[in-house]
Amino acid sequence: MKYTTLPNTDIKVSKICLGTMTFGEQNTEADGHAQMDYAVEHGVNFFDTAEMYSVPARETTYGSTEKILGSWFKKSGKRKEIVLASKIAGPNPNFTYMREKNDFSPASIKYALDKSLQRLQTDYIDVYQLHWPERKTNFFGQRGFKVQDDIWEDNIRLVLETLEGFIKEGKIKHIGLSNETPWGIMRFLEESKYNKLPKIKTVQNPYSLLNRLFEGGSAEICIRENLGLLAYSPLAFGVLSGKFLTGFDHPNARIRLFPQFSRYNSAECTQATKLYSEIAKKHGLSLAQMALAFVNQQAFVTSNIIGATNLAQLKENIGSIDVVLSEEIINEINAVHAVVPDPAP
Repeated sequence: MKYTTLPNTDIKVSKICLGTMTFGEQNTEADGHAQMDYAVEHGVNFFDTAEMYSVPARETTYGSTEKILGSWFKKSGKRKEIVLASKIAGPNPNFTYMREKNDFSPASIKYALDKSLQRLQTDYIDVYQLHWPERKTNFFGQRGFKVQDDIWEDNIRLVLETLEGFIKEGKIKHIGLSNETPWGIMRFLEESKYNKLPKIKTVQNPYSLLNRLFEGGSAEICIRENLGLLAYSPLAFGVLSGKFLTGFDHPNARIRLFPQFSRYNSAECTQATKLYSEIAKKHGLSLAQMALAFVNQQAFVTSNIIGATNLAQLKENIGSIDVVLSEEIINEINAVHAVVPDPAP
């Protein structure tokens, strides 16, 4: 395993982070425990979860993933060996079962954080993230910003002040954002700088061969402001494994089981995936490992969040850490990107 330093800390995290959103839906508790055991045995010390998991989010499985992590911490006794990241969900009219208001008010943050700590069977979270913005902006498949009616008023200073209180209590070690835009990242940095409030350490956004939008503005912010990208969906819900190019439908795959996740289903995604697959075959690589290695090699990436529904997938994904892409391969990847840029925003 390779390790990086969580920006502005002395915490070492594995370059591969275990994503857990399938635990409690596609994976049982036993499956989740087996994945965590295997990951730790192979050097992974960074786990990512969220209060709304498992995915797809629904009332009957709300918090199930955190509960599975919590039972593993209790059974294994390895909580102190793991850097643990979780998230508070932002506004969504379908999430009224989570709490009275899905916002980032002091009361909501306290409620969500305390419930996560209970489910995780721990008294602290290493990186606590805002899962998506309160304001209306472009995320979750929206390519560009559109002006919309929005009742949101800028409360970023209050959010940081609230999180600072929980840092002082020891319930949170560090903070991060998720599904955030360059403007949002800079607003949080601005408030922390000028009001001496906690600085965000990470941004968890989608990043893969099919979605490189992070490079457009946020990557420079990460480099110049010393932030780290926690890249999610690096295999584009399994599309970049190449399994959908084989002619077999894979009925148990996530995008088949849950067709509402249409982000990676377009003709352009299929076209780009075929071209990337040809590059991988030419150089004797699996498409999955080439796709993951591409993410691993980016200077602005602190950790690459991989997810799997079985141990064979997990083994291949973790093994990508040993794959180094040559300049020739990178150039060929960029040539495809120039023809089919970001088909899955």
